[in-house]
Amino acid sequence: MFRELIPSLRACAVTFLACAVIYPAAVWALAALIFPSEASGSLLIRKDRSVVGSALIAQKFESDRYFHPRPSACDYRADAASGSNLGPHNADLRKAVAERAAKLKATHEHPAPVDLVTASGSGLDPEITLKAAEYQVPRVASARGIEVERVRALVQKMTDRSGAVLGAPARVNVLRLNLALDDERTGPR
Repeated sequence: MFRELIPSLRACAVTFLACAVIYPAAVWALAALIFPSEASGSLLIRKDRSVVGSALIAQKFESDRYFHPRPSACDYRADAASGSNLGPHNADLRKAVAERAAKLKATHEHPAPVDLVTASGSGLDPEITLKAAEYQVPRVASARGIEVERVRALVQKMTDRSGAVLGAPARVNVLRLNLALDDERTGPR
């Protein structure tokens, strides 16, 4: 019995080292070498070297001075990421969407884009459609005292069209856009 125990323990130790230490360390090191930003969580860092957030996770912005992300069923908490799990015929979901649409309609003359009234599947979608960003331009420009065309130009500059070949709509990362908006406001003009 002891004769089989020692080789078994050795095999377990070698397997543990290979699968739980060496392989993950090698994959992380390769990723850090090839994709340094992504391997560290796609963190967005200000000029003063402070971390603002991740480009992969939405943050809550309520001020009229900022672009707003999609609504979140988990209140933008990454540790509780989830959708509402409510189907399209659910009365609670329909009520929430109607309330969001009514709130936006009170301050805009056009109906809100669908991604500003419906939550994403994860509740943490960091991007909105170009249409949703353009919908918010007048509010943000007015709240900041900036010309509408200047804000619209910044939205265009921050728009990601990389999925157009595959038919994906143009999209805007809300956190990156808001950071660029802050830099634009404090920059020379």
